[in-house]
Amino acid sequence: MDIRALLDSDGYIILDGAMGTELQKRGMKPGELSEEMNFSNPRWVAGINRAYAKAGSNVVFANTFGANRYKLKGSDRTVFEVVSAAVKIAKDATFDLDVSVALDVGPLGKLLEPSGELSFEEAYDAYAEIVKAGQAAGADLIVLETMTDLYELKAALLAAKENTNLPVFCSISLEKNMRTFTGTSVIEEILVLSGLGADAVGINCSLGPCQLESAVRDLVKYSPVPVFLKPNAGLPDPKTGKYDLSPEDFARQMAVFADMGVKIMGGCCGTSPEYVSALSDAVKEKICPDRRAETLQAVCSASKTVYLNMPRVIGERINPTGKKLFKEALRNGDIDYILARASEQVAAGAEILDVNVGLPEIDEKEMMVRVVKAVQGITDAPLQLDSTDPEVLEAALRVYNGCAIVNSVNGKEESLSEILPIVKKYGAAVVGLTLDENGIPEKAEDRFEIARKIAERAEALGIPREKVVIDCLTLTVSAQQAAAGETLRALSRVKGELGLRTVLGVSNISFGLPDRECINRTFLAMALEAGLDLAIINPNISSMTDTVRAFRVLGGFDVNAACYIAAKAEAAPVEKNKEEGVSLGAAIEGGLKKEAVSAVKALLESLSPLEVIDSHLIPVLDAVGEKYESGKIYLPQLILAADTAGVCFGAVKEMIASSGEVGAEKGRIVIATVEGDVHDIGKNIVKVLLENYGFSVTDLGKDVPAEKVLEAVEREGAGAVFLSALMTTTLPAMEKTASLLREKVPRVKVAVGGAVLTPEYAKKMGADFYGKDAKAAVDIAKRIFKE
Repeated sequence: MDIRALLDSDGYIILDGAMGTELQKRGMKPGELSEEMNFSNPRWVAGINRAYAKAGSNVVFANTFGANRYKLKGSDRTVFEVVSAAVKIAKDATFDLDVSVALDVGPLGKLLEPSGELSFEEAYDAYAEIVKAGQAAGADLIVLETMTDLYELKAALLAAKENTNLPVFCSISLEKNMRTFTGTSVIEEILVLSGLGADAVGINCSLGPCQLESAVRDLVKYSPVPVFLKPNAGLPDPKTGKYDLSPEDFARQMAVFADMGVKIMGGCCGTSPEYVSALSDAVKEKICPDRRAETLQAVCSASKTVYLNMPRVIGERINPTGKKLFKEALRNGDIDYILARASEQVAAGAEILDVNVGLPEIDEKEMMVRVVKAVQGITDAPLQLDSTDPEVLEAALRVYNGCAIVNSVNGKEESLSEILPIVKKYGAAVVGLTLDENGIPEKAEDRFEIARKIAERAEALGIPREKVVIDCLTLTVSAQQAAAGETLRALSRVKGELGLRTVLGVSNISFGLPDRECINRTFLAMALEAGLDLAIINPNISSMTDTVRAFRVLGGFDVNAACYIAAKAEAAPVEKNKEEGVSLGAAIEGGLKKEAVSAVKALLESLSPLEVIDSHLIPVLDAVGEKYESGKIYLPQLILAADTAGVCFGAVKEMIASSGEVGAEKGRIVIATVEGDVHDIGKNIVKVLLENYGFSVTDLGKDVPAEKVLEAVEREGAGAVFLSALMTTTLPAMEKTASLLREKVPRVKVAVGGAVLTPEYAKKMGADFYGKDAKAAVDIAKRIFKE
């Protein structure tokens, strides 16, 4: 079956259902790798593949979800062997049926930088190994599913597109807040993945169809590529762990999404061939609606979308031009200095950050990659990547976790032919400078024609007009007074006649004149009235940022002046002089380790270590945790703040050690993922936070028998045990562990958590506490040891 032909047809594509639970029904034991069944019980795998095909699946997934170098570590099997065996089983099992076989690719099981230790490049290499094996084995398409980290998904998609010629479907797994646990919504998914060339985007796992309705509506409204949905069979029952939707109920709910324009459908956890059969029957007489997606005029980071539907502020301060201290920081590799410039601009109102590290005496490409990775780790503001070197721009786009703006291309043939293909490959937006081989035209008409040329060349390569932003170029009025008027006339024509977005570097206008701020803000107001969309300014100058905010009110963009009022109502940040540096709270929240340690050392000059911990470090972490719980920040920012606080705790411990004092221990905790469960990312996050709150944590790892947990509790004298489980099939093991601890060491408090748990089920198994996330785990620990 030609999957691309199916994508172009007016019918639906039916995927299969769950693999793991079907294997467990046949006898796979908790803790066993499902991929090992390709060798020990290939008939089970083949039977499942064939059952789904006969139930109506157009696509069956090979049993390869966890076939990567990290999850197979300790196994005798290589990735190539596992993938080859699984694809062959699926092909052989369905040889007489008209179905396609998908290479099923799941997460690597490790956190990527900056939240974890796995680099983007290492993730890419791991996925390249998988997809190469899949194509060699004869897979018809690749499905990248159950992804919670957009950065990891980008690495996987690039690996698939660059190492195979197979169609690639991509899906994320959402929490109840309609974001992944790293903060990505379907809007960011659409912007990034469709731009990178995904053949379909969607959602799978985590929740049932009904719970995903709002996210599905966004997908069908905005995705320019086909949408797919592979949800669970509802939600698990808190008492039995069984999912609450019958095959008929599941199919009925999915049929509603089919009518909305979801073209590709299947099931995830809790579904079986019966569910697929019911789904197939529900849509077999339907024709998929001819869906016309609305264009997203926006750029994004991994967790924040900035819509270009009103004037926006681009911060200009990450740029060495005319900045002695910035140049020195680049020469010295002082990334913390650069991060501080990023943080202060966002705090001042920058919505997008321009990043330029061009300096002749450094390796610009290497530095750009370092800075992009670092900046995207501390702020959710989208980035504008600024360089004249195509290699630098491609390196930056490759590691950027979002949909960026490229600054820039121009009307020169060399620039157009080198820059635009890179922009197209990575799905970025691009700034077009109105200059060519003859330089910057004096007249607005000539700049307009260059803008038209850039837009037409971009469109010819498949770059939508909505992603082209024209810079009509600001020239200094001290040398060319008439140039200001020409710039504004060109800008107005580009906006009005070509319908393109516009951008200007505003401060160039006043070079060589006194009271530059007065000239700058007046020109900015004139440019906004002429149609300026993106103002590249210094946001730390409040009169400039306020001019944009006021224009948005007066122009009707800021409804009820809500954003203007909110900006004015915010308490002004405490000003710090150069000797005092950044405040401890700002440094920890911003991930500025160097500044945070300096702040802690300053506090230690007048306070005891315990006072610094209890009166400063812990309150800062609590404040960050509250922001996480309210959805103001997401997991990467929470982990970054915890890591930064950890460095601060290290400085305090050094002080304690040098003074000969004994540090107060908050309490001893044993933490483990229960027997049969090999998922440990959530458990690892909890460990990081607990340790940075001062608790002593013994981490037993994953797939830990109850007896081993008890042994560790008795050995360490722990007062609490934290247990994690992600699979419904391992909940009995969690209950067994809790029961054993209650019997043998009743003094010890047991807290449980994990995606499949509920407060009711935790109570049923006899646990003392249920934690919904890492921050809740910290609150539980504080409560236990306070008591």
